[in-house]
Amino acid sequence: MPLSTRPHAVVFDVNETLSDTTALRRRLDGLGAPAEAVHSRFLPSVLRDGFARTFAGAPVPFRRVAEDVLRADLGAAGVREHLDRDLDEAVEFALGAFSEFTVHPDVPPGVRRLSGAGLILVAFTNGSAVQCEGLLERAGLRGDFAHVLSVEDAGPWKPHPDAYAHALRTCGLVAAGSLFTAVHPWDLDGAARAGFPTAWVDRDGRPYPSASPTPDLVSPGVDALAEVLLALP
Repeated sequence: MPLSTRPHAVVFDVNETLSDTTALRRRLDGLGAPAEAVHSRFLPSVLRDGFARTFAGAPVPFRRVAEDVLRADLGAAGVREHLDRDLDEAVEFALGAFSEFTVHPDVPPGVRRLSGAGLILVAFTNGSAVQCEGLLERAGLRGDFAHVLSVEDAGPWKPHPDAYAHALRTCGLVAAGSLFTAVHPWDLDGAARAGFPTAWVDRDGRPYPSASPTPDLVSPGVDALAEVLLALP
C-alpha cells in the first residue's frame, strides 16, 4: 500500500543501493581476469555465503567472505594462469576497489533533499561500517547521515530479523515510522517482515519477485524517491 504520510527516518541499504561497484570491474580487468564474469558473480556469491553462515548460526564479517569468494573465482582453472600476480596479491588488489567505490549519480541530490527536510538518514550495511563511512565521505554525504551501521555489530546479516532489530534499537527508531530503502528485494522482504514500510530503488526497470511483500514505493533513483517523500504530508 502506498505511503500516505512522510516517514520520520529513511534507512538505506548500502551495497549497490548507494554504491556503484564498477571500480571492482576495473581492478579485475587490471589483473587480467575475466572482469565482467567475476564482477557479476561477486556480490551474489558473497551474499549467498554470508546468508548461509548467518542462518547456520555462525556469521562472519563481509570482508572474510569476500576474500574467500575472490580467491575461489580468481584461483579457478582458466583464470589463475591469466593473472599478472600471485593469487593472494590479486585478491588484496581486487578488494582495494572498496576504497574507490562511488555513489550512484541519483544518490547525492536525493540524500541532500531528504536530510535538508529534516528526515533522519541511516546507512545500514552487511559490509564494513568503515568502508561505508569512506564511501559517504568521498561523496560529501557523511554529514547527511545520522547513523552508519554494520551488521558486524549486530551478529547476523540482513535479512535476519535480529539485524533490523539492532538497527532500530541503536538509532532509537520505530519500524513503522521509518522507511527501509534498497535495490535488493531480499532486503526489502526482510525489512517488511520486521515492520518497516519499504521503498524499492529499481534502476533497471525489472519486475519485483511475486513471492515477496510488495514494496510501498518504487522509484528509479534516490532523487526521485526524495521527490515523492517530500510531497507527502
